[in-house]
Formats: sequence, structure tokens, C-alpha cells
Amino acid sequence: MSKKEIRQQIIERLNNLPVAQKKEQENSIYELLFGTEQWKKSEVVALTLSQKLELTTYPIIEKAWKEGKTVVVPRTKKNREMDFVKYSSTTPMETSSFGLREPLKTLTAVPKSKIDLVIVPGLAYSEKGYRIGFGGGYYDRFLADYKGTTLSLVFKEQEIRSFPVETFDIPIDFLITAEKVTSCRNEK
Repeated sequence: MSKKEIRQQIIERLNNLPVAQKKEQENSIYELLFGTEQWKKSEVVALTLSQKLELTTYPIIEKAWKEGKTVVVPRTKKNREMDFVKYSSTTPMETSSFGLREPLKTLTAVPKSKIDLVIVPGLAYSEKGYRIGFGGGYYDRFLADYKGTTLSLVFKEQEIRSFPVETFDIPIDFLITAEKVTSCRNEK
């Protein structure tokens, strides 16, 4: 199956996921995330502002703020690259060409080296930590030289045994499902 076909299949699965079941999985995933050493040690956490299909990230943002962590969110740039900008309830935002909310282009990016933990979004995940994203390659480009920890928060409907992996695909360090935290490779 091609990545495009897998994307379509996962989107269909997520669209058919009952709200109560989604909420139940989310709550278990949050609990596991907040218990990890990776979360506890992090001071600067990068994550997306979730869309309808995705795991809701707003409770994670709220928890980070309560714990005094800095939250940074992505902003797309030219050449399918991105950076991250400090996010608060007053951060000026705009809608990108993809229809996503992101910080204004004039705001200063947080240096990659200052980000401790990146919560990487995606559609499908293999047990080895590879992911199929939304097709732009932004995260793979960003993660190519990122030295911190990466993890993904995964609904069981997003798990796939395997799929074609490209040379530029960057595996995630940890996958968190409603059942467990899985280390996908040695910590950096």
C-alpha cells in the first residue's frame, strides 16, 4: 500500500472513531505522557495546535503552562521548512496556506537547540517509530539535525505494522498509546 493510500485509510479510521472512545484514549495517553521522564525533564515543549482528527493538544499545553514549561508551536517557512515560536494565549496568530493556525512571520523563532521535547504529529505509525505525516515533509526536515527527544501520541487506529520507509524518514524516539510508552530506539 502506498503512503497516500495509508493516509486515506487512517483518516477514514479517525473520522469513524466515536467521540467517547477518542476521549478515553486521549485521557490515558495524557496520563502516560505526564508520567514520563521525558516530560518531567523538559523545559521547552514543541507541539502543534491540534486539528479535528488529531489528539487534542490543548490539555497538554495547559499542563505545560501550569508546570512552568515553555510551549512552542510550529510555523511554516519556504522550502517546506519550519521553525517553532513561543506560544501563549496572547501570541498573535495567522492562518497558513494549509488552513492551520500559526504564529505571525514577524515573531522570533526559538532556537532548535533550546527545545527539549518535540511531540511529533502524524497519521500512521510503525512499531519501529516511523511515521507517515500529512505529506509535506516539514517534520522530517526539522528533525534531521534535532538533538532533543521526540515522541508521538498515537491512537490505536493509527498503528500500522509496517509501511514503506524513505531514506529521509526520521524515526521517533518514543510512541505513547493508551496502553503503554514504547521506546523505538536508543535515547540520544
